Amino acid sequence: MTTARPPLDPELHELLADMPLMSQLSPEILAQLRQLPSTPIESLLAHRQVDRREITVPAKDGVPIPLSVFSPANTDGTTNAAPCIYWMHGGGMVMGDRFSQIDIPLEWLEEFGAVVVSVDYRLAPEATGTALVDDCYQGLQWIAEHSEELGIDPARIVVAGASAGGGLAAGVTLLARDLGTPAIAAQILTCPMLDHRNTSTSSRQYSDGPGVWTREMNQFGWRAVLGDLTDDEVPEYVSPALAEDLSGLPTTYIDTGSAEVFRDEDTDYATRIWAAGGQAELHIWAGGFHGFDALYPQANISVTARRTRTEWLARLLTA
Repeated sequence: MTTARPPLDPELHELLADMPLMSQLSPEILAQLRQLPSTPIESLLAHRQVDRREITVPAKDGVPIPLSVFSPANTDGTTNAAPCIYWMHGGGMVMGDRFSQIDIPLEWLEEFGAVVVSVDYRLAPEATGTALVDDCYQGLQWIAEHSEELGIDPARIVVAGASAGGGLAAGVTLLARDLGTPAIAAQILTCPMLDHRNTSTSSRQYSDGPGVWTREMNQFGWRAVLGDLTDDEVPEYVSPALAEDLSGLPTTYIDTGSAEVFRDEDTDYATRIWAAGGQAELHIWAGGFHGFDALYPQANISVTARRTRTEWLARLLTA
């Protein structure tokens, strides 16, 4: 029997009708997807006053991890320390690069004069276990240690990410809390990939059939990153929904769509932050599918979702 699903937003439904969709991932399909061109970062920067710097930081095993640093071009001689957005890209932990969805944090560079740093963490299945979240954490440590050089206010570092990047942002935040450094002012988790178990109602609702990100595709991504780990061996930093203690986290923004795989695990994560006495703002956008605001930023629901996220960040940075 077919599981009932929340309907798509009418405008998104019309837009999605023209998009080629799939329900499965395989090593062969992944290899093809990885051949697609990267996000054209030059065109995104062309109309912005931005200084760009490319650096590498060593991973725990010494492998160089690329970081892109985007700073507002200083045209008025001011040197006030800026907030920082540390960005982790999406792609199911198996694809994408540091320029994926970069238009989202670049809007905050323009809006708030924020320094945006995006990390090119290693991908599964070539990297497995904690390697991905460790790469992201090493980049965060580098930012904190070089905050003065980067013109960053170390008290206003915000970790953010979408999809797999949202899950990695949650894992990095847990890791920073448990290690006691560096300080994180807030985390922004957009449709985050938080739970490897795929047992929620929304996961089952979006099983089989075409979709932007289905239960089967999600299972492929998790198998790739977990490798030979058994369920009992999966660290909470990799699958943050496993964390029993969500106390002591920075203020959190979570948003997702009603018509997507991650809806229930994201809702549960916010609920558990509240239960632990923390602060979280949760938005479930009616009729939104996975990554709708990144794929179709001009759709009415996407404009509202992105504006709401930006307004939340504005309140945080001016508090």
